[in-house]
Amino acid sequence: MNPRRLLVARLPAIACLAAAALLLAPGSAVAQEEGPGWKVHSPFRPLPLATPNTIRTGAGLPGPDYWQQKVDYRIDATLDPETQVLTGSQTIRYHNHSPHALSVLWLKLDTNLCHPDSKSQVLAVPPLLFGESVFDFTCDGSGMTLERVAGGGRDLGHEIMGTIARVELPHPLPAGAHTEIEIDWTTTLPEYGYGRTGRDGTLYQVAQWYPRLAVYDDVSGWNIDPFLGAGEFYQEFGDFFVSLTVPDNFVLTATGEVVNPDAVLTEEQQTRLARADASEEPVAIITESEARSNRGRRAGGTKTWRFAAENVRDFAFAMAPDFRWDASSYDGIRIQTFYRPEAELWEEANRMSWVSIKHFSDRLFPYPWPHATTVEGPNDGMEYPMITFVPTETTREALYWVLTHEFGHEWFPMIVNTNERLHPWMDEGFNTFINIESVEVYFEGEPYADAISVQPLELWAEHSIPGVEQAMALPPDEQHDLFWAAYFKPALMMHLLQYEVLGKERFDRALSEYTHAWAFKHPTASDFIRSMENSAGMDLDWFWRAWVYSTARLDQAITDVSVTDEGVTEIRLESLGQMVMPAELAVSFAGGATETVRLPVEMWKLGPVYTYRVPAGREVVGVTLDPRGVYPDDDDSNDEWSR
Repeated sequence: MNPRRLLVARLPAIACLAAAALLLAPGSAVAQEEGPGWKVHSPFRPLPLATPNTIRTGAGLPGPDYWQQKVDYRIDATLDPETQVLTGSQTIRYHNHSPHALSVLWLKLDTNLCHPDSKSQVLAVPPLLFGESVFDFTCDGSGMTLERVAGGGRDLGHEIMGTIARVELPHPLPAGAHTEIEIDWTTTLPEYGYGRTGRDGTLYQVAQWYPRLAVYDDVSGWNIDPFLGAGEFYQEFGDFFVSLTVPDNFVLTATGEVVNPDAVLTEEQQTRLARADASEEPVAIITESEARSNRGRRAGGTKTWRFAAENVRDFAFAMAPDFRWDASSYDGIRIQTFYRPEAELWEEANRMSWVSIKHFSDRLFPYPWPHATTVEGPNDGMEYPMITFVPTETTREALYWVLTHEFGHEWFPMIVNTNERLHPWMDEGFNTFINIESVEVYFEGEPYADAISVQPLELWAEHSIPGVEQAMALPPDEQHDLFWAAYFKPALMMHLLQYEVLGKERFDRALSEYTHAWAFKHPTASDFIRSMENSAGMDLDWFWRAWVYSTARLDQAITDVSVTDEGVTEIRLESLGQMVMPAELAVSFAGGATETVRLPVEMWKLGPVYTYRVPAGREVVGVTLDPRGVYPDDDDSNDEWSR
């Protein structure tokens, strides 16, 4: 989902504060103990993570007994734009790779969020205030009707419970076996559906629209939390073959590759696509004039578009009669943009998409699917495998931010498949962190690139309010300020871990190793924490406790500077908050010399008071804590001392 409003109108043109490589100043240091209680509540005490086993190891890696289910879908659906009714028949093949026999399967019916009796509607869940945007998860609709649920030639008993449904199997499904169930269903598309699916005139963006199998994993068993709107989705990987029948004047794009191009594309469009597949520059597959001409063309019947996708966790599609369609190629990947003729900024969107896919592929993990497609339309930003939905926008900066944000989700969580219903910081937060880097690449040398890098730190004072702020670890449905807790606080956390705790090279290696280890798997928070620590070679329990599992505050202070009888200058530092971090000192000497000292977090191991000693013979005239201003320190009035 898109955190967009933050990043455009409000950003000041502040120069980027790059992290400098700083040498430890000469001198010795003495740490002092605090009174009773420090060791009992030491920030360095072990974090109570999940117990490692042969499925998930103590090194944060998939173990020799790691398993996950596989779910394949074959769907035949028809959308009638006159009635907004979407009907479908599907076969789900469920592969039980778990060591357990399963007597039931659980379905997810997200469109039931729009049913008048859904928990969200009954509770009148208030809109989610999201920076300067508002996400209203209410929607008018009838939900989904399951006309038939069958398997093995017989009807299967099933019970619908809001946005989930329990399906009884005739016999327990043994470990290592697979089964198939057939479902016929009908749903009416809402105009605005829970911020994920909807329509704007004749443009449709359709997502979370068919019955989907819930995840069964080694951590929670069946993941069957009700869909209330804020939490996104957590799915198994599988293969899809989807046939979509729509009026023949519509152009359609979706997760997966078109497997019947001769039936749905003109010869000219196929020729242009072949040219685009050999070009890094965008090629117009449907030009502006053609799109405007198509807008007035009436349907003469229907077309069936057939798509195939391998190893993806969901399927979404979009369609309109008047799409402009641009395409280019990066490393064999077709980069596609679909947009209406009025969306003039989108003429640059294909280049933006190309740069985004290249950046994330180089930075994290090679993009694994045959196309990366983004579609302009009514949704405020949402991501699915191979396809993203992005709003029209009014500035280049806003368009790039949302576009690169949604494409970043192709890595977190479409490849590294975290549970968004439980850990939004591992999804939206990691993605926001890498998005900032992407913006810096695309807008290099422009004020927006400089401003974006400091935005998370600038948001701290506004959102990190004592007594109001909630821990990042809380699920999204319990967050009052998801904008901060899921997006920008974790982005700030990752930035500080990268530059102030581990260093860029060490951090980048650790994040890359985590991404590769858990690609196409289901990592948990414990897996991520252990993976980063083992790769970086550093115990970071103190860091995760403060940032993820609490609302600890940072307040580093200079509380005294004195000179001993031997002429040694002692600089007394204190950690007055619950959060500990490394410290940086800028020390000024008589005569104009200055030195910068980087003190590792272990300075606080013996308590919240630490004394840094400057050898005799050097007259200290000034000391500044955090001279680059990189930390969210609660009180900067105690960060400076001068003689």
